[in-house]
Amino acid sequence: MEDWVIWIILAVVLGVAEIFTLTAALGILGVASLLTAATAALGLPIPLQLLVFTLSSAAGLFTVRPIAMRHIRQPQLKRFGVEALVGKPAYVISEVTGRDGRVRIGGEEWSARAYDETLVIPTGATVDVIEIEGATALVYPRE
Repeated sequence: MEDWVIWIILAVVLGVAEIFTLTAALGILGVASLLTAATAALGLPIPLQLLVFTLSSAAGLFTVRPIAMRHIRQPQLKRFGVEALVGKPAYVISEVTGRDGRVRIGGEEWSARAYDETLVIPTGATVDVIEIEGATALVYPRE
């Protein structure tokens, strides 16, 4: 059997395997096999065929992998609901202690407690929302 036929068979096997694995690596190796089959059809010796296969495989992997990785990376999921309030600034509208108080977070009024129970945060201060417990914001004063 001629060399180019063997390379074509290898390309087909790798292509079919790629369909089942969806890794792109086997598909790249299949394309490299097709390129090598073309060089084998030209009558190049086996060492040169292996060199063509190696170089085309490496070039394909180093070219396609970074592009694929850019598409695989997902943007960080956006927080919503009460989770989105954590880290936001708030305005104290009623003195906040370790037991109670009121703050305005993004236009909404929330019950609040000081994150550090020994603190007393006066009206008009700006605080950061550290955590949300039920319907109560745990806040800490900005410095």
